[in-house]
Amino acid sequence: MKLIKTSGKEFSRLYNRNYTCSRKIANKVSRIIDDIKREGDKALIRYTRKFDKVKLKPKQLKVSGREVNGAYQDVDPAFVNNLKVVIENVTKFYKRQLKKSWRIKDKEGVILGEAIKPIESVGIYVPSGTAPLISTVYMTVLPAKVAGVERVILVSPPNKYQTINGHILAVANLLGVKEIYKAGGAQAIAALAFGTRTIPKVDKIVGPGNQYVTEAKRQVFGYVDIDMLAGPSEVVIIASRDADPKLVAADMTAQSEHIGGLSILIATSKSMVKVMKEFSGKGYIIKVKNLDEAIDIANRIAPEHLQLMVRNPGKILKKIKNAGAVFLGQYSPAVIGDYVAGPSHVLPTGGTARFFSGLGIWDFLKGSHVISYSKKALENTIKDVERIAALEELPKHIESVKERFK
Repeated sequence: MKLIKTSGKEFSRLYNRNYTCSRKIANKVSRIIDDIKREGDKALIRYTRKFDKVKLKPKQLKVSGREVNGAYQDVDPAFVNNLKVVIENVTKFYKRQLKKSWRIKDKEGVILGEAIKPIESVGIYVPSGTAPLISTVYMTVLPAKVAGVERVILVSPPNKYQTINGHILAVANLLGVKEIYKAGGAQAIAALAFGTRTIPKVDKIVGPGNQYVTEAKRQVFGYVDIDMLAGPSEVVIIASRDADPKLVAADMTAQSEHIGGLSILIATSKSMVKVMKEFSGKGYIIKVKNLDEAIDIANRIAPEHLQLMVRNPGKILKKIKNAGAVFLGQYSPAVIGDYVAGPSHVLPTGGTARFFSGLGIWDFLKGSHVISYSKKALENTIKDVERIAALEELPKHIESVKERFK
């Protein structure tokens, strides 16, 4: 692990990290999207053969009931019991986030409010290239289901057996996902955004992926909504003298299992720095004078995961401004958030925790403003409308109101 200074170039690079994509990748993704828009299933099948090395026919793109039933043969019954616990945790968390429609009324008869409705259709991307991200299924599907989304569509790259990983299929099935398609990469994102003969167009796309997937999400944003532009996974650990170096090292090493994973230790004691420098794992160490300085640096980095391995983490939490998820104490490693705690592991990376939140119920809801005026209330506001509309030189706006009193 490498010791760096906050005044050095390496820290500057960490602090200024963000979503980046080479022009070469952006151009490739743009061509893929154009091909899917123009050719639909034909292009999807061609790219599946090219990138996933799997030959499919159009009728094979949608996962059949037989494939779903067969997937359970590969699933240990004990896993299903584990899943029930996780489902309960995630559901309980997201039910607390539910937002209801509301209205207020004044004595003149003005009614204002907001009608909260779920998005009608959501496409969920589940990576399955280097390893099947089974946890992504429940971490994305459940918030959508709790929010009330009627149509949840899942896509994931096919394997050499011309199907999708059995655990992904089984979990999706147990969560009530009825539409699952064999599609991966930028081509899957394009299919969800614009629709093909087989894969329907959705209103929003969520879920992590590689550079091609992320760039595709960026390029289709506006045609559909997306959750965020997520980069490599990352963790920042603030550790005081009381923290156990072995636990700190274990958590940083765990993060390194992700491709491009970033691990940063902010340590307040020389003894912690000395011990951690001896570990051979990847990651960076920043030595600070005190916890206030550590908090300031953490807020500047705005990490995806922030672990507070200090004596009184609850006290420090009040000062944390920017983090996707915060884990308090030595028995709350970031890994617990990846799998079973409840909050989704789809979190902002690359410093975007300064303005993004982790995947939540609000990602699957939309609000319509509700406005209702009585005749008296409208009459009382004519002068206000007239003055503002006159300044904006929009006389027909004034007439729209006055016409009701002629």
